[in-house]
Order: sequence, then C-alpha cells, then structure tokens
Amino acid sequence: MRLTKLGHACVRLQKDDRTLVIDPGAFSGAAEALATADAVLITHEHFDHFDADALRKAMAEDPALEVWTSRVVAENLADLGGRVHQVGHGDAVTVAGFDVHVYGREHEILRPDVSPIPNTGFLVDGEVFHPGDALTVPDEPVRTLCLPGNAPWMKIPELYDYSAEVNPERAFVIHDGLLNDIGLKVMNTHVGAAGERIGREFRRLAPGESVELGAA
Repeated sequence: MRLTKLGHACVRLQKDDRTLVIDPGAFSGAAEALATADAVLITHEHFDHFDADALRKAMAEDPALEVWTSRVVAENLADLGGRVHQVGHGDAVTVAGFDVHVYGREHEILRPDVSPIPNTGFLVDGEVFHPGDALTVPDEPVRTLCLPGNAPWMKIPELYDYSAEVNPERAFVIHDGLLNDIGLKVMNTHVGAAGERIGREFRRLAPGESVELGAA
C-alpha cells in the first residue's frame, strides 16, 4: 500500500489499482485530491476535513464515487442517496477493495460549553489508522498511525501520551496546516521525540510526499 500526504489532514491510500482518499478538506486541495479517488472517507464535518462543494462536484463528475462518513456529514449529503454511507464506531465495511474498521464516537472538546460533534476514525486494511479530530485508540494493533501534530483541541503532552498508547510501528503527521515554518520545526522536534520514547520513527510527510507500507 502507498500512503501519500495531500495536505493538512488529507491522505491518499493506493493499493493495486484502487485509490481511497480520507478527509479532503479546504486546506488540502480537495478537488485535486478527489480527482483520482475511487472512494472517500470523511471523519467529521469541519471544513478542514470536509469540502462539501468540492466533493459534490467530484461526485457529479464521477457517478461511481461513493462516501463513507459520520452521521452529520451523511445528513449533509443525504440528497445524494445511496452513494453516501453513514458509519459509526464498531462498523466494519469494505470500501473500494479496502477493509475499513471504524473507531471513535466524538470529536475532542473544542469549547467547554458546546457538546462535541460526531467523529469517526478509520483503520484501513489493519495498516493505517486515521483518527480524525479525536485521540481514539483502536482495540486492535495499528501499524501506521496518522498522528495529529497540531490542533486547537490538542496539547503537546497529549501527542506523547496518545502515540505511546496506540504504540504504532510508525507514525506520520497529519493536521499540521495551521502552522508556519517556526511552528513546524517545534512540532517536528516533539514528534521525533515521541517516536524515540517508544523506540520508533515518527516524522512529518511534506504535502505530496509518499511512503510505501508493508502488506497488511
């Protein structure tokens, strides 16, 4: 499987001749990300993960394109009918030839006076886990973690604790689109240290950079 970071929280997974795109949002060049997708996974409705206009355009251009997502996003796209599939914690589905297990129920707290929104993380082929905006720990091993590196809902100590609890073989940073060059340097230092703490290599992929992952 090939994993490509497309920007901010968006990644593309490719296996054989199939392509799965996760969280093509407004910071990720969503239209370009969706152009080659066979299917789309969306963790939640925030604009940096879900570009409704770009997705609707892509689905109009490709009648075979389908989406698996959280309740709120599915409701937003309800007019597209059976091409949009609502999933939640504990579900297991096959998406464009990929085995997808769904973990997580709620977004991390953003404001103490506002209830959290739904958030669905996706473990693909037992290899890659994309948690969306939540520090969800699946109840099965994770070989490759898409590790949130920076967010309004996250503190650096949580990055260390979360990555240690998941204990992946490797981690690649997502959710870094809010940082300038100085912030990226600080984040990269902590990401590397978090990996060293458990004897693993964690790092950031630049937008457009790809890595080859072992077979599931």
